[in-house]
Amino acid sequence: MDQTEVLAYIPQRPPFVMIDSVVRAGMDVTVTTFTVREGHTLVSDGFFTEPGLVENMAQTAAAGTGYRASQEGKPAPVGFIGALKGLRVHELPPVGATIRTEVAFLQQVMQAHLVVGKVMLDDREIASCEFKIFLQSENPN
Repeated sequence: MDQTEVLAYIPQRPPFVMIDSVVRAGMDVTVTTFTVREGHTLVSDGFFTEPGLVENMAQTAAAGTGYRASQEGKPAPVGFIGALKGLRVHELPPVGATIRTEVAFLQQVMQAHLVVGKVMLDDREIASCEFKIFLQSENPN
């Protein structure tokens, strides 16, 4: 799906969208792509920044959760990063590069989801981390 379709599954809106397409949205793994553009909010000195990589992984997780919710006829839930563990950034992608991000859902306990993300540039892993994401409860009204 392209970015227009992606917007149905994530709460973010331009200019704070950091995924262009969803390549795969399964029960356990979501894969997205993003091309780093000059002038993007989280580009500095010609490179996508560390906060951009973290947000890209978080939005990939959100896209997968939103897609699964839509398959159940529910609205996409809003999530909040509760904890970030083991962030490793080996390389920042330059403007013009297309990154591929994979998020694997490891475990869910009530409204908390434990996921692990990795960002690839070509065949190299350039960033990874583990997230605890808390989903906002559905409004009972």
